Amino acid sequence: MRVVSLVPSLTEAVALSAPGALVGATDWCSHPGDLDVTRIGGTKNPDVERIVGLAPDLVIANEEENREPDLTALRTAGVEVLVTEVRDLPAAFRELARVLAACGARSRPRWLDEAEARWAEQRPLEPRATAVVPIWRRPWMVLGRDTFAGDVLARLGVDHLYAKHPERYPRIPVDDLRAAAPDLVVLPDEPYLFTPDDGPEAFPGLPCAFVSGRHLTWYGPSLAEAPRALAEALRAARR
Repeated sequence: MRVVSLVPSLTEAVALSAPGALVGATDWCSHPGDLDVTRIGGTKNPDVERIVGLAPDLVIANEEENREPDLTALRTAGVEVLVTEVRDLPAAFRELARVLAACGARSRPRWLDEAEARWAEQRPLEPRATAVVPIWRRPWMVLGRDTFAGDVLARLGVDHLYAKHPERYPRIPVDDLRAAAPDLVVLPDEPYLFTPDDGPEAFPGLPCAFVSGRHLTWYGPSLAEAPRALAEALRAARR
């Protein structure tokens, strides 16, 4: 198989589970650290001609991360494209198994079994907490409805306050975020890099949990680490 990945978390999954299959990946595909493949641009602006030139048997993409015009252009050029749709944890496990099989993985990887087992064992924090989860600022954007990250947090005992918003990633003025009176603010390090010096000052008096975006939003080998790492960060913020 010759595979090009347009999704960082899928890049990591395929690199570990079907060695040698990947021939191309985006500039944002940072894991594994020693990945040595052709870079084909960003998730939102891939170089279609370069991808076609790699003669892939399959391009793997995601309905949220990648743009339909780019996927259509690849299909028009005769490239097979597999598109994942992940809105919750069970879908992540299903889609990972589907992608790895399509990429020629000879067996189900151990990390996938470990990830499912660890999430099955994970118990939500008590008492449950409410949160706002910014993913961007200038303008402020937060998690809304039907998001993988929102489902992950809910399984850890944290209910984000915009889970029923009509939009998946609504723009909400920061004054409204504060007025929603969450128990805490969850600040990931991607897509916006929130830090102790950039983010908490907008929410005076509220505890802030700094979490890895890879653990919160990626579906791949990081799922095995995510329940423990996220639970620790959330507990630390609530002390």
